Amino acid sequence: MSGAGARRAIVPAPAAGRGTVARALVTAGAAVSAGSTFLPWTWTASFPGDLTVAGYPGGNQVITLVVALVMLAYCGAAYGLPGLRALAPRGATPALRALALALAVSTGYVLAAIAITLGGLVNWVPGSWVAAVAVLLTLLAALALPDDRRDAPPPAPGPRWRETLVVFAVLLGGLVLADYGLATEHTEQFIGYVLALGFAVRGLGVSGLPAVISALIARNRVATSVAALCAGLAFAVIQTSGAYTSLAANVLIFGAVALGLNIVVGLSGLLDLGYVAFLGVGAYAGALVSGSTFSRFTGTPLPFWAAVLIGIAVAVLAGVVIGAPTLRVRGDYLAIVTLGFGEIFRIVVNNLDGVSGPQLTNGPNGIPNIPDLVIFGYDFGEEHTVLGVTFGRFTNYYLLLVLVIAVMVFVFARVGDSRIGRAWVAIREDEVAAQAMGVNTFRLKLLAFALGAAMAGLAGTVQAHVTTTVTPDQYQFLSTAPPNSAFLLAAVVLGGMGTITGPLLGGALLFVIPEKLEFFEDKQLLLFGLTLILMMRLRPEGIVPNRRRQLEFHEEEIAGREGRAVAGVGA
Repeated sequence: MSGAGARRAIVPAPAAGRGTVARALVTAGAAVSAGSTFLPWTWTASFPGDLTVAGYPGGNQVITLVVALVMLAYCGAAYGLPGLRALAPRGATPALRALALALAVSTGYVLAAIAITLGGLVNWVPGSWVAAVAVLLTLLAALALPDDRRDAPPPAPGPRWRETLVVFAVLLGGLVLADYGLATEHTEQFIGYVLALGFAVRGLGVSGLPAVISALIARNRVATSVAALCAGLAFAVIQTSGAYTSLAANVLIFGAVALGLNIVVGLSGLLDLGYVAFLGVGAYAGALVSGSTFSRFTGTPLPFWAAVLIGIAVAVLAGVVIGAPTLRVRGDYLAIVTLGFGEIFRIVVNNLDGVSGPQLTNGPNGIPNIPDLVIFGYDFGEEHTVLGVTFGRFTNYYLLLVLVIAVMVFVFARVGDSRIGRAWVAIREDEVAAQAMGVNTFRLKLLAFALGAAMAGLAGTVQAHVTTTVTPDQYQFLSTAPPNSAFLLAAVVLGGMGTITGPLLGGALLFVIPEKLEFFEDKQLLLFGLTLILMMRLRPEGIVPNRRRQLEFHEEEIAGREGRAVAGVGA
């Protein structure tokens, strides 16, 4: 008898019976939870999101409905339904428990908020009680499920066309999920979204599904790149609010700069605490040649391509100037030097006002009234209708930034896979050993500084036109709002050093969450510190870990799991 058959044979009958009852209760609880979203949860529209509507979900009810439907899909996986078993390669029970917790926390938060905000449980209506009982029943039943955790071997590759369709579906689904979170109108709704998403992602993670998707993406890099670009462009079509598109454009700027910093920190292992200065160099270079009436050079504005080249060139020059004399030091000393460079940049542009120094940057007043870009006759400051879709100012810049991100991702991917990228990784792992093997560490570190500065300069040139104003206080080491050097470094570390998706995701989270949680406006640094502590404790390799760093932190765990999977295949 095979190993799997033997394990099934020795399961006691009472335990198997309890498992059947628990699965049935989980399925029923998830179904009732989904049905409760079609009932009112309160009697007054005073609660954000208007939960008084019957017949269709509204506000936070949409979150409960989606989590409940995902739970029903995993219930199907637990029953072994064809097509759904692939959702839980390592077992459905851990995922069902985490999803039940996500359902209980997100729904319970809303129901508690109704009672607290409106003044007691008297503001609950029958739909509220149905939801409360259903999510509690689902959670208790999920905790009673028998553990079916297993170590499964990686799935065999399927037909290329099917894998391509799965990649497109995953990325477009992620786009819809991100768009919903970005477009939440109320803080209460966003908190419920974050709670549900956090626990649900944890549930999907323990089920083994992310590992399958990661392997799928690794086998289909071209399809993944095309799908990601299509998803980014599709956001401009499905998002009609100028405020949220503005937020998305700023997120892309922040993510682009974090991706450039990832070359310096993630690939080369150089701790740079003044990287935001390179963003400022590019922004000031673009502003000075933009044709602004407050610019020192008020002549004919240069075309965008020329402004980009100037911004990149000046940023690269700044990177070489600061890197050449300082890259012979390492570790904490390099961090102190780069921190000093960031502060020197801010102080210098603050004093180039014609009084304390030459008249160049307009001092603390900066350069306001930067005109919008005009590329091939397309004015980014005006609305344009294309195929019935209207693109406003921020949508225009968002689409431009999507293309900028695509170029940066291409450069990062090509350089990271090249001999230069491997040399950077060698320097990061052990600079002395790399130098002993013949790697010119100084030249390659200087190249990393220059390429990272070039990416920041490119992003800064676009940022100057998006914000229309450039001032010295926008480029500090630490402030209450990004971008700043501390938040950029945190985006790289939290997202995942040495990866492409990690800094983009980390930058998006660090930019969006403070914008949405308005009541944390004066406590953002506290929230920031707590996030760092939790991440370093629970997931030190980052949200999207590099394979090498993941092995460093979880070498024994991964080796044991892969060994058990191979043994199971042999049995």
